[in-house]
Amino acid sequence: MPNIKFNYLYRDAGNYKNFSSVVFNNPQNMELSILDDLIRSKLISHHWFYADQWQVPDLHFGTWNNDLDHTFHEFESLEYTDEETNSEININVFADILKKLPTLPTSG
Repeated sequence: MPNIKFNYLYRDAGNYKNFSSVVFNNPQNMELSILDDLIRSKLISHHWFYADQWQVPDLHFGTWNNDLDHTFHEFESLEYTDEETNSEININVFADILKKLPTLPTSG
């Protein structure tokens, strides 16, 4: 089965965006739907997460602007890919990291 690509971004309050992806090796053929459900159970208000807690690269801009910057990153999508991995951990380790985080309540 192909690798899994985790797509995300940082969007400041001025709507300036930095996009990135992490490509994880998928040695046990994890299905996207299982990972998607896990990710969505850990997102803040259905969209956001802290990059440091999820152990993915921080996408903040080079300088901090107190009027525009915040600490959240935004989940965009998951996909299978034949691209080479760019992470030292595989998708199972990433899932284990997420499983240790609190599951957040969902609302309307």
